[in-house]
Order: sequence, then structure tokens, then C-alpha cells
Amino acid sequence: MAKQRCDHCRLEYDASALFEDKSFTPSKYFCCKGCQGVFHLLQDEGLQTFYGKIGETTLEPPKVLHDDVARFDLDGFVSKYVKENKEGFNEISLIIEGIHCSACVWLNEKVLSKKEGIVEASINYTNHKAKIVWDASVIKLSEIIETIRSIGYNAYPYDPKSGEERSIAQRREYYTKLLVGIFATMNVMWIAVAQYAGYFSGMEKYHKNILNFAEFVLASPTLFYTGSVYFKGAYYGLKHRQITMDFLVATGASLTYLFSLYAMFSQNAEVYFDSVTMIITFVFAGKYLEVLTKKKAVDTMDAFGSAMPTEVVLVKGEEKILTDVESIEAGEILEVRAGDKIVIDGIVCEGEGSFDFSRINGESLPVLLKQGDKILSGSICLDSVIRYKATSTFASSMLSKIVSLLEDAMSKKPQIEKLANRISGYFSRTILTLALLTFCFWFYQSASFETALIVSISVIVIACPCALSLATPIATLVGISLAARRGILFKEAGFLESMAQCDTLVLDKTGTITNAKPEVIETIFEDESFASLAYALTCSSSHPISQGVGAYLKARFPKMPSHALEQIKAIEAKGVKALCETKRIVGGNARLMHEEGIEVHIPQTLENLTHYFFADDGQIVAMFGLKDTLKSDAKESLEKLQALGLSLVLLSGDHAHVTESIAKEAGIETYASALLPHEKAEYIEALRQKGHKVVMVGDGINDTLALSSSEIAIAMGSGADVAVEVSDVVLTQGDMRGLYEAFVIARKTLRIVKENLAFSLLYNVLTVPLAMSGYIIPLFAALSMSLSSLVVVGNAMRIKTVLKRKE
Repeated sequence: MAKQRCDHCRLEYDASALFEDKSFTPSKYFCCKGCQGVFHLLQDEGLQTFYGKIGETTLEPPKVLHDDVARFDLDGFVSKYVKENKEGFNEISLIIEGIHCSACVWLNEKVLSKKEGIVEASINYTNHKAKIVWDASVIKLSEIIETIRSIGYNAYPYDPKSGEERSIAQRREYYTKLLVGIFATMNVMWIAVAQYAGYFSGMEKYHKNILNFAEFVLASPTLFYTGSVYFKGAYYGLKHRQITMDFLVATGASLTYLFSLYAMFSQNAEVYFDSVTMIITFVFAGKYLEVLTKKKAVDTMDAFGSAMPTEVVLVKGEEKILTDVESIEAGEILEVRAGDKIVIDGIVCEGEGSFDFSRINGESLPVLLKQGDKILSGSICLDSVIRYKATSTFASSMLSKIVSLLEDAMSKKPQIEKLANRISGYFSRTILTLALLTFCFWFYQSASFETALIVSISVIVIACPCALSLATPIATLVGISLAARRGILFKEAGFLESMAQCDTLVLDKTGTITNAKPEVIETIFEDESFASLAYALTCSSSHPISQGVGAYLKARFPKMPSHALEQIKAIEAKGVKALCETKRIVGGNARLMHEEGIEVHIPQTLENLTHYFFADDGQIVAMFGLKDTLKSDAKESLEKLQALGLSLVLLSGDHAHVTESIAKEAGIETYASALLPHEKAEYIEALRQKGHKVVMVGDGINDTLALSSSEIAIAMGSGADVAVEVSDVVLTQGDMRGLYEAFVIARKTLRIVKENLAFSLLYNVLTVPLAMSGYIIPLFAALSMSLSSLVVVGNAMRIKTVLKRKE
């Protein structure tokens, strides 16, 4: 019976088993309605080029849809796996089953992006993880899953544990393949010793043939089992018109193997099965170590979310309820005991205890938390029993944000890596051309096919685009993971490169280099009747100065009557105003008072302090002088940052005397005071126009414009959410030491990347001509290639030691 392929899945069937679709010219033939439906869908959407991209690859026929997709719309499923982003769209991470090449990624992304209601669909080919963003009012998640299934793939929610299982399975597979290669190499070396001894002392042809066959037996599983990863990589590379390192290794080993087969059966030349075995084993050993290095770096991200509890103890009155973490709302009371891991952020409201924050910020010493202290998800309770009030949901907790930031960082490539990848692509084609020219030259010179082939194989094997391709990703991966352990979160790997090239550091004052807890030092008032109104007004503001005044009033006048305020309006970087019955009350700085038409005279006792005025019905009734203090590590860290060659600038909305005092105390020569948010941004724009590359550090809502205007925006993790959102780097500890460490890691990472690129290029410039000259045999070429990759990996690991040396 004649065989024929289905026009969609490309699987071969008896011709009689296929049905004809005459709506196409010429007619198309399909094995099932599913394949026919997908074919029509791709034609209607203009995606028929998919079949050209997959070449001869076969596909699985589309699965029959079942009613189980309805479960993706259930509230329990949505609350567990779906989160809402800042634009109000739904977002989920899915694993797409059935992807085996970049054409599959292309097809899924194209089909999903054309679906109405889907805002973003991006798939990572290496782990088959898809990020889907959609408008829930237009399309349901079940419809998205159906769309993926309709083109022959399957999707299910991403689970870190399943990702870990796949990673472990890969390491086991690589480990087994490496063992096979090592076993074969060790034995083939003994045989090679016997052959070389016999070559010089004489050996009967019968014994030589036996040894050749033994080497053949050992080389075959090494090439086709241990080396299968290279054949697979070469196949997919060629299918997409790319010559990769895998292709060079597979070509060199295969040519040596085929020539050795010819030599063994014809007995006209020497066999090189030992070289085949060693080429594959040495290069694969390097690849295995790369996998381990990558896994170790990625484990930093997994450590934040792995083995986290799925249930917490909810306290309702006298009752304790064990409930899912996804069901907890902000404001509810939770209880934790010794050994429990915190999964939701909150504030301690009862008891005190020691907590391990090492997973969040790398702090090795336990931290004692008391009533009123902030507790972060990802930390571990070490002793006692405490209760705390949740300040977030599980989806918006610090732990979830950290994992999300790290995932995004590791999926985005810096510019220097993209450049290295382009060079690597051209490099591989260049090496193949040189190998061909080398073969022609040596064949013409020596008239020996064997000599020409062996020399050209050495050229192919010794060239190492692998080291060139590894130079950047390994270094950035190590840099990001080290930073994460130190409580420094880079949102993209590219920000390491950008930050390392910056020369100017602009700092906000309050909350960045100071503790953001101003205390009242001086007060001027005649009548205490203002206190309750002023306290009510300060309670309506989250600004540190208002909070400082409020804390002072509460401590001095503990029995104040309460007031209900109306039309409360916060004026950014100036103060607050409101109505109480018929009274107009205003609290804030001198600029706000002037704008309200209220005359202000600053007494000499308040000149060098931060001012806060309180006006009742257009009259100043109280004046406060506050002082903030530098963070304990600020001065030392700023000195270290200046030692790195950075120019420091302090920008503040505070008045000149206070800003000057803090700047001198911190050792900053350049500063500007009394700046509004847009004026800070204009200051940074002016610096950039002069050719400076600027890093801005801030923590408040009033810093967001300035942060957005800089090359790199750094937010203190303890700052306002909007500042964290617009930033490129987040310092979860909120201290100045983390800022210094971020610069050190960024600069060291970029230096290592440049060293790796320089080494890779120099290695190839030196070794390829030697191989072309015939001075290097394939065995040493393989060893040299593997060692060059290990040098690059080992050099990248030096990033981990940079902070230890600095300390």
C-alpha cells in the first residue's frame, strides 16, 4: 500500500487512511479533522510559513478538546496561578508541552498574539515557559488554553517544583552520559597505549585488528549516546540556517569516526577511534560543568520560592484556622511558630522573636523583630510564637516580587551578549571555511587524504565559539545571583552593563542617605489648642516629616480629642491641607505657606532644621524644627563609592541649610536644595546633556520623575511602591552598603565579560593557525577546546569573591 504524509502533522499513513480537502489547489490530505482544522487556522491567519520553518519535522496531531479546560476559569485556580499586573491585565506563566524547536515557539507566539484580548505572549525556548498577559474582560484563560491545544500543543501552569524536577532529570541524564564517555575513554586509552607500543615494536595484523575493533566498540556509544546532544543541537541549528558550536563538534567527531571505520575495514590507514572518544568526552565534560554552574546560579532564584508552605495559620478571635496562603487578605492576623517560613508580608502585632533573613538579603545573623516591626516573606522564624498583621496578599508579597524580578532579569540579554552571539555565528562559518581550505592545502601538499583530513578535523575541533558564547551569559548569571543574595535585585541582566558604565551618582536625601525618621528638636507655639487639629492633619500624610510631627504631638499631648477632616489634599513635596468644619487648616513647609498666602518668618533657632508650619484659618499657630540623621553606614559607603571614581550629587526638597548640613556630614560636595519633583528630573536631564551617565537613587513618590530620567534608577526596597515599580534595581535591605555592592558587582561583572571575550578571541587567534599548520592532533584539540570553556566559566566564578576582597 502506498504511503503518504498528512499535510499538517507530516506523519506517514497509508494513502487510503487520509481524506482529501478540495478547498485548496492543489488538494490537501489530512489524517484527522484536528490536523485539517489547524491547517485552515494557519491559512486564515496568514501563518502558512510555519510549515517551511519546521522543515521535515513531524508533529503530534492536535488533541481532542475536553471540558476540563473549564477548570482554568475557576476562582481557586485563578487565585493560585493568575496575578493582576499594574496595568490591570491578568498574567500567568505556563509551560507549553510539545515545543521542540524555535519554529514551535514562533507559531505559538504568532497564534496567541493574533487572538483578541491577548496583550502579550512570549515563550522562552530553553525552558518552554510562556508569559501570557490578557484582558480578562475580552478573553478567558480557558480560551487561551484551547487556542494552544488547537494547534497541537498543551499548556499547564508553571510550578517551580516541576521545573526543579526537570532540571534534576537533565543533570542525571548528563551525568550518565558523562560516565559512559569517561568509562570508554579510560579503556580506549589503555588500548591506545598497546597500539602505540606495537607500532614501534611490531604487532601482528590479527592483534591490531582486534584492538581496532575494541576501540570501535567503545567509540560508538560515546559518539552516539554521550555525543547525542551535539547531533541534536547541530540538527536544529542547520534547520534554522545557523552553524553552532554543536555543529563543529559533531562534524569533527563524525568525520574522524567515519574515516576510522574506513581505515579499520580497508586496513590502509591508522584508526582514530581514541580521538573520537576523547573529543566527545572532553568537550562534554566542559558542557556538564557549564550545566552545573548555571544550575548553581539559578538556584539562588529557586531558593526564594522553593519548599515554601502552601498554608498559614489564620487567627480569628480565639479561633485558629489552617488556610491556603492565596486566600489571605491584607489586614488579617497570622500566627507563626519557631521553624515556620513567612510567605506573606506584615507587621508584628504580638510577641517578639528572631528571624533569619538570609534568603532575602543575605544577612547571616538573625534579626530580632518586636511589635511594630516589618516582617518580610521569605524569612524564617527561629524562636518563640508571634502574631502579625498581613500588609499584602501572597501574590503581592516581597517573595513573589523577588522571584518575578529575577525571572525577568535572567530572560533578558544585555547588549554585549547579543554582540557576542552575532560574532559567534559568523565565527563558526569562518572556521568551517578555514577547515575546508586547510584540507585542500594539505591534500595538495602531501597527496595524503588521511593527513589532510586529520589536520582539518583538528581545526574544526580546536576552534571554540562555545567560549565566546559563554563569555557573557555565565558572567551575568553569576553577577545577578550574587547580587540577589546580597539583597540587590537587577530587573534585567542588561542593567549590570549599563550601571557599570555610569560615572555620576545622584542621591535623594530623605530615606535614601538618611533614616527618614525626622524628630522634632525645636517647637514654637503659644496655645496648645492647635495640637489635636495638627495631629489629625499629620495622620493623613505618609511623608516622614508629617509623621515625625505627629509622633511628637502624640507623645506630648496623649489625651487629644479626635477630629474628622474633610477635603484632605496632599501637595507633593510641600505638605497637606484640609477642612475641619468651617476651618481651613494647612500643614507643611514655607513654600506651601507662601502659596496659601500665609506670611512666614523663620526664627533663628529653626534656621538649620527642617521646618514644618501649622496654620489655622490663615494664621501660623505653631512651628516645628526637625532633624533627620544619616544612616549608620551612609558615610562609609559614600566614601567607598567616591573611591570607585563616581561623582556624587545630593538632591533634596528640603531647604538650603538642612541640605547643606547633611551634605557636609556625608562628605558630598555637590548638592541642590528646595527642589520640586520635576526640578530634580530637570537637574538629571541637564547632567545627561553634559555627557554624564547618571544613576539616581530614591525611595519616595516624589522621586519617580527623577528616577525615570536617569540611565539607571535604583529604589530602596523600603520605599514607595511606585518608586520600586519605575526603578531598574531594587535594594531590598534599603541600606547604603547595598548601593556600594551593586556598583562593585556591576563593574566586576562587566570586567569579567570583557576578559572572557578577550580570552576567547585570543585563544582562537593563537590555536587555529597552529592547528592549520598541523602542529595539533585532534585529541589535544578536543582537550584544548574543553579547557578554554572551563577557563571562561572559572573566570566568571571569580565574581563571587569580589566583595570578600573589598571587605
